[in-house]
Amino acid sequence: MLAVGLAAGTISGVVGFGSSIMLMPVLVVVFGPLHAVPIMAIAAILANLSRVLIWWREVDWRAVAAYSVTGVPAAALGARTLLALPPRLIEAALGVFFLAMIPTRRWLAARGFVLRPRHLLVIGAAVGFLTGIVVTTGPITAPIFLSCGLVKGAFIASEAAGSLAVYLSKAAVFRRFGALPLPVIVQGLITGTSLMAGAWLAKRFVLHLHPDRFRLLMDGLMLLSGLTMLYAGVRSYIPTFP
Repeated sequence: MLAVGLAAGTISGVVGFGSSIMLMPVLVVVFGPLHAVPIMAIAAILANLSRVLIWWREVDWRAVAAYSVTGVPAAALGARTLLALPPRLIEAALGVFFLAMIPTRRWLAARGFVLRPRHLLVIGAAVGFLTGIVVTTGPITAPIFLSCGLVKGAFIASEAAGSLAVYLSKAAVFRRFGALPLPVIVQGLITGTSLMAGAWLAKRFVLHLHPDRFRLLMDGLMLLSGLTMLYAGVRSYIPTFP
């Protein structure tokens, strides 16, 4: 887990997101879907916190505030909805979501929307609720914050700050309804520590990664993770033969 977390933290530290996409299949296999989601919530808090600290001076707090003011309560509602869903449905939904993000990200990137804080108020509510259910919406929030005119360190820090607020809300709901017992918190902190270390290692590579390679990398990660999660959700329905 530490090795995967370090690799995920390094890559997500370069591109601004993606640690959840890489870690979720491993967490599901090791801990099961019900524990994997709250563990990832704790780990994501540490991962986003590290990116905010690394690029602190470049955070666009106006964009972050506009996104978070509706995203935080929406994430709490989404997290409460998640806890009422069957585990197999969670796995299948995660797989479909990751696969769907590949054409969605490309569609958003092809239309150079220039977003204002008023747009982020609406987007924050929708994406916050979705984050509460499906673990990560980095492939969506990335083009959103890029469309605000943010690049490189400013983009990484601002996207991380908005995600941090949403994940804190989500973790609070998990804790309130008993989905964050002490062992899960410890597992999330251990995983998150490796993500933080990877984020610090990634700083030197941020200015040297070509945008086209970044997009291809994330599409590949979403494809692999989506297929893995989808298989985990439907494997119980696949007939076995002696």
